[in-house]
Amino acid sequence: MRIGLLILILLFSAFKVSGGLKVGDPAPGFSLADDEGVIHTAAQYRGKTIVLYFYPKDDTPGCTKEACSLRDGYADLMERGVVVLGVSYDNAASHRKFKEKHKFPFDLLSDSDKSVAKAYGADGLLFSKRITFVIGPDGKIAHVIDKVEPSNHARQILDLLDQTP
Repeated sequence: MRIGLLILILLFSAFKVSGGLKVGDPAPGFSLADDEGVIHTAAQYRGKTIVLYFYPKDDTPGCTKEACSLRDGYADLMERGVVVLGVSYDNAASHRKFKEKHKFPFDLLSDSDKSVAKAYGADGLLFSKRITFVIGPDGKIAHVIDKVEPSNHARQILDLLDQTP
């Protein structure tokens, strides 16, 4: 009985939504390294639209579908001036292997101390939650996608961008 309750608690914590961040809120800052050790900060992308997507684990089925969707829709996202950044707790070596295997044209950032996931409300016990934040050029949250469709994620984002005035 206790094990079942523990599993329910873990599942609930893994799927709760964005921790209170909503459209119009200032996006929390971040400073994270990519697979080559290059630091990416929120400040360096000011004036651009950022798709900051949190995902649980490199090279797992759902995360691979999501990242491949973003890869396949990358040209359309780039046409709209969007910067795509993936974030998980995985280390640089794991990100490098995942990125090279699937030929992702965007950066994957390591949040090994979970601080950025926590700031965005994307932190879970073992893995980050699957949630995407679209940050506008003004540094504010423009969209929150907490019901990510991994196989269709690029289209979800593009549809939201098309609705934005």
